Amino acid sequence: MQIDDNPWRGKGLPDAALADIPWPSVDAEAPRALLERCPAAAVTPLVVAEGYGPTVWVKDERKRMNLGSFKALGAAYVIAHQAVQTGAEDMTRSLKGRTYVTASAGNHGLSVAAGAALFGARAVIYLAASVPESFAERLRARGAEVVRDGAHYEASMDAAQKAAQDNGWTLLSDSSWPGYTDLPHRLMEGYLALAAEAAEQVPDVPTHILLQAGVGGLAGACAAFFRAVWGDAPQIIVVEPEAAPALHACIQAGKFVSTAGAVSNMGRLDCKDASLIALKGLARDADAFALLSDDEAAAALPELAAIGLETSESGGAGLAALGHLQLPKEARVLCILSEGPAE
Repeated sequence: MQIDDNPWRGKGLPDAALADIPWPSVDAEAPRALLERCPAAAVTPLVVAEGYGPTVWVKDERKRMNLGSFKALGAAYVIAHQAVQTGAEDMTRSLKGRTYVTASAGNHGLSVAAGAALFGARAVIYLAASVPESFAERLRARGAEVVRDGAHYEASMDAAQKAAQDNGWTLLSDSSWPGYTDLPHRLMEGYLALAAEAAEQVPDVPTHILLQAGVGGLAGACAAFFRAVWGDAPQIIVVEPEAAPALHACIQAGKFVSTAGAVSNMGRLDCKDASLIALKGLARDADAFALLSDDEAAAALPELAAIGLETSESGGAGLAALGHLQLPKEARVLCILSEGPAE
């Protein structure tokens, strides 16, 4: 595993192109207030992972709102927020006639599909060829229309964006770019519910926090919130696949750059372009960026399963990276188990 310090910590990137990009929100009360109205929005557990030496707290997102991952807090929250804004008496039909479209590696699409179904909207999810058919089936079971387009996530996102423009649909991406920040900013705000829960659940301030990243939405939201709550006390480390170093490459370059690479087994993290909102926040808030190989991610799965933390290479990436850090016994580590095992 490669790990590099962040030279922009505390100040952010000098990239002028980020000047109009908003910082990640730290207003956890907004999503928590809305989520309290959802019967499925229960708090997820914080568990202790044994056998690492240091104390390791794991925020277990595998059953979040019965969708299987933290992504339930993102797109569904955005859609619920828009449903409330209609002022409709019958919320189940408040967004009838609206179509939400996105690209996904699986879990974000499930959140879009679930949110759309709750409020009477339609969901169209674009999937790259590399996304397993099992995810496509889960999306269809939630009422979404699935379209296969492109060899990788970025190509499927291009197709989704074109479909939104051609058909007048609402593009609901979990990434952000110039001119497209409002909805992804709201989406990242939804993830703050997870961060706020974790901050309340841990018995002491962590010394280290490991956050896995694809486009960076979860990592960016959580890092901003944890800095607001705990200041400089924790060392925050962002973990990405070697094959998709989207954030790491930008930090090294001192500006936004696109990356390329082979398909990673960390499929939900296999994103070659960083979200600009996440990049702006993490350049300021993260202490280091680590690159995890596919073999290292896969090797951790049996160890995690043995302690009751069955997950995928994506979901366990933070914990997989922890095994290579050789932290002292007195360290207190917070990780996120972001999804259940691959189906």
